[in-house]
Amino acid sequence: MKVKKELILLSVVIVGLSLYLIFRNQDNTHYKLPKLAHISGKLISKIEILKQETSIVLNKKDNSWHIGPDEYPANSDKIEKMLDVIEGLSLTALVSESENYNRYDLNDEKKITIKAWEEGAVKRTFDIGKAASSFRHTFVKLGNDDRVYHARGNFINDFGETVEELRDKTVLAFNQDEIRQVRITKEKTETQFTRTDIPVDVKTTEEPDTATPPPSQVQTIWKTADDKKGDNANIERLLNSLSNLNCHEYINDSKKEDFSNPICTIELKGTKEYRLSIFPKMDKEASGYPAISSENNYPFSLRESQVDNLMKEPDELVKGR
Repeated sequence: MKVKKELILLSVVIVGLSLYLIFRNQDNTHYKLPKLAHISGKLISKIEILKQETSIVLNKKDNSWHIGPDEYPANSDKIEKMLDVIEGLSLTALVSESENYNRYDLNDEKKITIKAWEEGAVKRTFDIGKAASSFRHTFVKLGNDDRVYHARGNFINDFGETVEELRDKTVLAFNQDEIRQVRITKEKTETQFTRTDIPVDVKTTEEPDTATPPPSQVQTIWKTADDKKGDNANIERLLNSLSNLNCHEYINDSKKEDFSNPICTIELKGTKEYRLSIFPKMDKEASGYPAISSENNYPFSLRESQVDNLMKEPDELVKGR
C-alpha cells in the first residue's frame, strides 16, 4: 500500500514537472513579433543613411535618384537593392531584450540607421547591425523599440557604402550599332573612320522562289578618309569598350573646364555625337588618367588598363598596316 502511494505521488510530481516545463517553454518562445506597416519601394521618395555623425541623403527626382545637395546621379542598381530591403523588411525572431547592443553592432559607434520617406513623411526607420552567424539574417532594431530582432537576409553591405561608391560611374553609353563615324586625335595626328554597310547576298541550296527575294546580310566596312580599310575587329572592340564605359572614380576637387590639352580625344558620330578626352596624369604616382566625357558633367579618372585599351595608335586600326 505504501509503495502504491509512493508511485502515485511520484507520478503526480512527474506530471507537474512536465506541465511546468511545457508552459515555461511556451512563455519563452511564443511571443508576438511587431507587425510592420506595408511600404512600397516605388513610392519611396527619400532615403537617409546615418552612420555615426555622417549622413547620406538620397532623393528621387524625375524618376532618377540623386545623392546629397550636389545631386550626383546615383547607381540605380544599388538604390534598387536598398528599396527592396526597405520594402521587404521581414522580422523572423526576437533576439534580445537586454539592450546589450555591442554584441550585435547596434551600438552608436557601429549601427547604420535607415530612414525612408514617402510623400514627405517618414514611413520606416530601423537600425542595422552585423549579419548573424548564419549570414542569412541581419540584426536590426526598429525605431523606438529597444529590442533586437533577426531580419531575413544579409543586407548590411547594401547600406555601408560611401557617397563615392554610390555614385553612378557610367561616363559614356550608347548603342554600338548606331555609330557611323570614329575620329581619333592623338599627338596632333587625326584619323577618321567612316562606316559603310554593304548588302551581301546569301547563297542557299534550295530552289529559288521567284515570289520571294533572296535573303541578304550586311557586311560592315570601315574606311579612312584616304580610302584605307579599317581593321573591323579592332574598331568594333574599341566601340564595345566605349559603349558602356565606367570610370574608376570621380575627381571631386576639379571641374571639366579645368582640363585642357588632351593626349587623346575620341569622337563618335551616330544619332548624336559623343566625345571622350583623356589627359596626362596629374602626377607620376597617380594610378589613373584624368578624363572628361560629353555624356557626364564631372571630370573622372580612368584606370591605366582602361586607357591602354582605349588610347590606340590610329594606325593600329588600319587593316594591313
